[in-house]
Amino acid sequence: MSKPIRLSLIQHSYKSSPEKTVQEVTTHIRTAASDGAQIICLQELFNTKYFCSSVDQQNFSLAESIPGPTTNKLSKLAAELSVVLLVPIFEKAAPGLYFNSLAVIDADGSLLGKYRKMHIPEDPGFHEKYYFTPGDLGYRVFETAYCKIGTLICWDQWFPEAARLTALKGADLIVYPTAIGTLHEERDAEKEQFTDAWKTIQRSHAIANGCYVASVNRVGSEEAARFWGGSFVAGPFGEIITEAGEEEGIVSAEIDLSVLEPQRQTWPFFRDRRVDSYDGITKRMG
Repeated sequence: MSKPIRLSLIQHSYKSSPEKTVQEVTTHIRTAASDGAQIICLQELFNTKYFCSSVDQQNFSLAESIPGPTTNKLSKLAAELSVVLLVPIFEKAAPGLYFNSLAVIDADGSLLGKYRKMHIPEDPGFHEKYYFTPGDLGYRVFETAYCKIGTLICWDQWFPEAARLTALKGADLIVYPTAIGTLHEERDAEKEQFTDAWKTIQRSHAIANGCYVASVNRVGSEEAARFWGGSFVAGPFGEIITEAGEEEGIVSAEIDLSVLEPQRQTWPFFRDRRVDSYDGITKRMG
């Protein structure tokens, strides 16, 4: 029987600069590790403000390479603490080519690779198509020191195809670093509806794929939106194991990999897939 793995999500607001934000998050990482965390996931674009609320060419200066200054610093920290770090940043891949990415750093400090957000939204207050090229690395699973982690980002969480393809690659845990909230003009009733839908779709991914799902969201009021936090971890039957409110902090849960195979045996969705009937899923219209 495998021992439970301690997973921590760091939910925070943007501090006045990327440097101060990284400093603050580093303190949270150390706190989580001292409390036994083995895997620590940060929120989408963790070290910057949510700059996609406006179209501003100057914001491209926030991007950096992978590996680069932030991942190099956190690789040293991961090795020191023997933790896996999931680090979402704004990536500059080449001149004029930018991605919304997630770097995976193993417990020995090695950079296992990166995932680039596949689904790019365009909504009022969320102008991501201006900044990000759609991901070109496909759906990815990383075999870390503690478990196999599937990496998806924010808008990806609304697409069951993304979760399924990631799970089929062997993910024990699917993570969704996120920046989601309500526009300032939207009412609390709308926020409650959005939050409920957000949690429901991700819990359904856990059920349909028999794996753990973790989502970590930012908090705080920024230029265009009020980010609602609510980071949570769901088990393979969709049960909420732990969740946060709208305050900053560390959300932790024990995940037990030994329950995954019995769950998939009891609910054999992978066995009963009719792959011979799914040709239409690759077409824009049925």
